[in-house]
Amino acid sequence: MKEIVIISGKGGTGKTTVVLGFASLAKNAVLADCDVDAADMFLVLHPETYHTESFTGGKLAEILQDPCTACGKCREVCEFDAISEDYVVAPLACEGCGACYYFCPHEAILFEPQYTGTVFHSNSRLGAFFHARLNPGQENSGKLVTRVRNDARAAAVEKGESLILVDGSPGVGCPVVASVTGADYIVVVTEPTLSGYHDLERVFELMSHFKLSGGVVINKFDIHLKMSDNIEALAMEGGFDRLGRIPYRAEDVISAMNNGQTVIESDPGSPVAIAVTKVWQQVLSRLPKD
Repeated sequence: MKEIVIISGKGGTGKTTVVLGFASLAKNAVLADCDVDAADMFLVLHPETYHTESFTGGKLAEILQDPCTACGKCREVCEFDAISEDYVVAPLACEGCGACYYFCPHEAILFEPQYTGTVFHSNSRLGAFFHARLNPGQENSGKLVTRVRNDARAAAVEKGESLILVDGSPGVGCPVVASVTGADYIVVVTEPTLSGYHDLERVFELMSHFKLSGGVVINKFDIHLKMSDNIEALAMEGGFDRLGRIPYRAEDVISAMNNGQTVIESDPGSPVAIAVTKVWQQVLSRLPKD
């Protein structure tokens, strides 16, 4: 079983469009949307959900007013100034570290797990699909991402599928680490802008740290050819693959999205679909052999 994770240095680079194109070409891969705070693969896949489960992530402190003596110990140890002068915890400021709970001499603080999101198990026309939704305002610690990946892996084993495609989180933070750890191959989708170049530097640094193999795809490469060349040079310098370039054809992508289709389903002969197909072939050729 192989796991390919598609990530990007920031949102909006076309990562999900590429993942969905891969899903059309892969034929029955297990799919996982790990961009849990902005999940959108379901908008195209129109999945039939057969299992929904509440997810409990971090913990939140709550001060019980009756046993509380206002001794001030909790405010002293709180590094996030989450406790007011009248000893009420601000939910959005509390980081769930538990310092107040462990140091309270009067056991006046509750420290309970919080319902932070929902996990979905679904079927789609392109294969089994696992996704989640993070509740508004909740911290995305990576635990929900890990849960989605683990569910997808378990399903792949059960169904005997040989491939998992993961739409990872953007950026380089904890959710991205949770998205890529242990993957067989990483596909980084970027665009030829100065910010895209610098984002890619950070992504490559992350991949090097975790000794992950992968390559870069340049979406909308033709809006800045010189920057596209610079990005591919950066990939070569870091020992990463140049997987291909996708042209800027907004009408191809918009038409597909409006019809609830992948770019491959919408028009396999379009410039974007042809480019995505070539990138997919490059990815398959670089997967590690058993």
